[in-house]
Amino acid sequence: MPLSSSVLVNKEELLEVLEAARKDLPEEIKQARWVVKDREELLSKARRDCEAIVQRANQERARLISKQEVVVAGEEEASRILTEGREAARQMRLEAEDYVDAKLAQFEIALERTMGELQKAIGQARRGRDKLRGGTVAEEEFGPGDLEEQT
Repeated sequence: MPLSSSVLVNKEELLEVLEAARKDLPEEIKQARWVVKDREELLSKARRDCEAIVQRANQERARLISKQEVVVAGEEEASRILTEGREAARQMRLEAEDYVDAKLAQFEIALERTMGELQKAIGQARRGRDKLRGGTVAEEEFGPGDLEEQT
């Protein structure tokens, strides 16, 4: 409105942008929560697997200690099992982190897209306000200097 601080915005366009943002954000947040939960489950499984491997290695070691001639072989096998378990756990952790990183990258792209749409809406609102603050209808159609040239 002229001579006021009110802004004239296309209601349908603004509602569409807001509805798109409302739809995208909850889904992306759900996906991010799912990704975090999935990562935690993967890490928990890796820890359980590692603990089971360590427990088996300890049991195997205890059994072998009772036999003099196989003690050295038992310790080597236990060490190998521990190393394999740690490597398997490390590999699972790295894969989980890569998976979470990919999902977070997708989430970031969706948020940037939504931010771009919101920036467009803000720009439209600013242009509307600028237009309302501007000159007369004739100046808008011909430009501020064109009216003087025609007279």
